[in-house]
Amino acid sequence: MGVSGCGKTTIGKQLACALDDAPFIDADTLHPPQNIEKMANGIALSDSDRWPWLRRVHEEFDTQASQLLKARGTKHLEQPLYVVCGCSALKRSYRELLSRSNSDVSDVNRIYDTLFAFIDVDRQELLRRVAQRPNHFFDPALLDTQLSTLEPPDTAREAAIIVDGDRAADRVVEDACYQIRKYRAIVSQ
Repeated sequence: MGVSGCGKTTIGKQLACALDDAPFIDADTLHPPQNIEKMANGIALSDSDRWPWLRRVHEEFDTQASQLLKARGTKHLEQPLYVVCGCSALKRSYRELLSRSNSDVSDVNRIYDTLFAFIDVDRQELLRRVAQRPNHFFDPALLDTQLSTLEPPDTAREAAIIVDGDRAADRVVEDACYQIRKYRAIVSQ
């Protein structure tokens, strides 16, 4: 999770591979056309733009987790299964929605926990990165809007880890894997 240019897709795909070839969801691909058009035209998304998109991301996450759990059945429940999702999740309220139980789905879908990995990157590096993405719909002029909207996770209150995204992607993935396994070991005690 994090603002545009932090590496959610690049790191998310590599992290998914490192976590037993987990499915990867790129939340940007789930934006409705009107959101993409707004961002491409330099118009920041409002909460009313984001909530339907976040619900769609949540539904896709539930679907992926459900498919993994059904494929495994009741065997090897002690072994973790992972689904990785690259999503901005800028506000705590957004993260609460993304980690909320879906009451419309059977209980088998909720045998998982949501852990957010915040990719923290310096503003100057973010500016450099978004300027180098000529085919991405996100207008670089919106970066400061995202940074002002961002509520970094409080790891004492949220299920979250923080990784330094200013490093090479493979180092970020290595750190994220280490922190995820450490987190899992603590919560499974």
